[in-house]
Amino acid sequence: MTLTTENILLIGSILLFISLLAGKTSYRLGVPVLIFFLAIGMLAGSEGIGGVYFNNPKTAQFIGIVALNFILFSGGLDTDWQSVKSSLWQGITLSTVGVMLTAILVGLFVWTVTDFSLLEGLLLGSIVSSTDSAAVFSILRSKKLALKGNLRPLLELESGSNDPMAYVLTIMFTGLVVSQQSNPASIIFVFLMQLLAGGMLGLIFGKVSAFVINRIKLDYEGLYIVLVIAIMFFTFSATDFVGGNGFLAVYLAAVYLGSRELIHKNKILRSFDSFAWLMQIVLFLTLGLLVFPSQVFPVIVIGLLISLFLMFIARPVSVFLCLTPFHVQNRSRWFISWVGLRGAVPIVFATYPLLAGAEKANMIFNIVFFISLTSVLIQGTTLPVVAKWLHLTLPEKLKPRTHSDIELYDSIKSAMTEILIPEKCPAVGKKIVELGLPKTSYISFIVRESKYLTPSGSTKLAGNDRLFVLSENKDSLNKVFECLEVDNEYPSLIDEVEGEGDFRKEG
Repeated sequence: MTLTTENILLIGSILLFISLLAGKTSYRLGVPVLIFFLAIGMLAGSEGIGGVYFNNPKTAQFIGIVALNFILFSGGLDTDWQSVKSSLWQGITLSTVGVMLTAILVGLFVWTVTDFSLLEGLLLGSIVSSTDSAAVFSILRSKKLALKGNLRPLLELESGSNDPMAYVLTIMFTGLVVSQQSNPASIIFVFLMQLLAGGMLGLIFGKVSAFVINRIKLDYEGLYIVLVIAIMFFTFSATDFVGGNGFLAVYLAAVYLGSRELIHKNKILRSFDSFAWLMQIVLFLTLGLLVFPSQVFPVIVIGLLISLFLMFIARPVSVFLCLTPFHVQNRSRWFISWVGLRGAVPIVFATYPLLAGAEKANMIFNIVFFISLTSVLIQGTTLPVVAKWLHLTLPEKLKPRTHSDIELYDSIKSAMTEILIPEKCPAVGKKIVELGLPKTSYISFIVRESKYLTPSGSTKLAGNDRLFVLSENKDSLNKVFECLEVDNEYPSLIDEVEGEGDFRKEG
């Protein structure tokens, strides 16, 4: 069956539905759901029972770029910047030097054990040199691993920021393999532009985006989601247009937005979490459709050798060397080495030599596909076990929560307080999002002129408003009074009810 305009939605919806059912099954079996998405794509493909013919690397590359935008943006929104700051330089070192070391080690190994030239070996090594953000974000969150210290933020930071190095190396060695000509100075310039422009523009677009989201007035809440999608794609395309790395810019912009107070922030977080899952399914289904199993079988032996070398030698060596200047425990280094997951990103990068017409591009694509498959299957399945072996897990109750792990209401536990806003209060006329309220407090509803209002981030306070605030504890409540610039005149009237921790201040 050939994909056409008439049947693409029918086939797509059926595959999505089957993928969701497979995902439910994979969770029970402990197998990474991404494996099932790939498998369903292969079964539906031209050599599978579905017989859907799809052999268009350019379309697959475009789908991959769109999907990775959503996956990286969602991952950035959910990254805790306060946790990331303490491991920032470790993450940067792994995502630059670590990627280069991995590419060189794998390239030399491929050159040694195959008939690939040195340049072709380095090209393959470059393609599989970076950890895959889609695989890391998906598996860490679906497995709900509670890791000690800053391991999880470090792993997410590395996987979200190491694509620029792998991308530049892939483009560089693709050019060398195809034309045998390349100027080293121009390569260094391109890499620096990718990294510096991507980093700076990502932060700039993040700051501008936060201002726009909070200042613009849209009539419907759903339009704010559309606005953020537009911002995401503009960040990627504008950065790419000036020579920066769009993926890095999108990730950093999202990290910045995730650390700020935004109008309808919880709706944005939940929506992008759904988008990320949808894009992961679409991306892995597409890549599964693109591969021809009959072409993968002949490279299984060499693919397995390279995959094992990557898992047990190249990745650990690069991790240990990169983290030598930092005080990181050996067991943490071993775990970081084992989370060097290869997934969709290397397969997407493998389409670049295909489109450039490199001599061994088809073989490289199939080897990369097999490496990604084995990486997600072996490493992704065993992550919880390895974490326990290395004593790096925390009890579930001590697990640090991220934006996607909880709803805002889950952090509101114990207190309902009524606060009267005086006529001349400095908070009058301000939007709620501008108040800087603590995350452990939430304005449940407002009574204004005998009417009950359900507030949003864009709601402006008025004189004589009565705010009913949910707070986690007394310290959080005191912070609310500070933000509102209202005097806490009746501290003695705060009465905490034993067992429930419920206390109330009469206005």
